[in-house]
Amino acid sequence: MSEEPVYRAIFFGRARIGEMINIFKDIRLRPEDFSSPVAIQMALSRIYEGLMRSLTSEPKKTYVAEVSFQDSMGNTIVFATDLGENIPPFSSQTVKVKIVVEFYSEDQNI
Repeated sequence: MSEEPVYRAIFFGRARIGEMINIFKDIRLRPEDFSSPVAIQMALSRIYEGLMRSLTSEPKKTYVAEVSFQDSMGNTIVFATDLGENIPPFSSQTVKVKIVVEFYSEDQNI
């Protein structure tokens, strides 16, 4: 039995739905990759290795939602969630989202 959260915050935002080939999930750029010319070169090497590995695996299409909302401090938060291999039942590529954040004490079982 799970316990009730100590606090719950609810945010509203938007999500953009799109297709992604699963082999590209491992290929990503991080902010620290742009910290210096050497960091950029290391990131390019990492991307190149990922692309080479992808040539040996079978590509599958998956649907992803890029979720965007503003937090309580006015910062824009962006994250992605995998929606699976089937087309989501939305009439548009842009949809509304509700984000629920629940806070629990360290000793609570969730």
